[in-house]
Amino acid sequence: MSDPVIRVDTTSQVPPYEQIRAQLAALIRTGRLAEGERLPTVRQLATDLGLAPGTVARSYRELEAVELIRTRRGAGTRVAPLPPDTPAHDSGQLTTLARDFTSAARAIGADTEDILTAVRDALEPGSPASAPAPGSGTRGHRTAGVTTAVQRLPRGAGR
Repeated sequence: MSDPVIRVDTTSQVPPYEQIRAQLAALIRTGRLAEGERLPTVRQLATDLGLAPGTVARSYRELEAVELIRTRRGAGTRVAPLPPDTPAHDSGQLTTLARDFTSAARAIGADTEDILTAVRDALEPGSPASAPAPGSGTRGHRTAGVTTAVQRLPRGAGR
């Protein structure tokens, strides 16, 4: 299995802390990040994503509040066991993410078929089409089993 990817779109209306929180929650709930797996430190993830440590810390605090992760001094931040009543997903949040993606895709000139193809490619793990193309405007790093990418669109794109 390839490493999970955390992407932050700095042009999205969704705040970066929420993008990180939602993506990590989805990775945990779907089992792509397994119980006990260590997450990057707040400082390391913030550095990898080019964000302030407080942004990542807020994401981690919110994940701790819903018991998806645990942070212990000396042991780091790890994926917690899933509570038995964990919902599969939040449909309102999914709609918001889809709208943000669609808006950003249209801003770079994608039509409906391009958007649907991109979604299908992203749903197939390990698909060559799901890897960022060279020079695609993303910057990525791999840390503790989580790959990060920050998407910086040209000014005015995605708004």
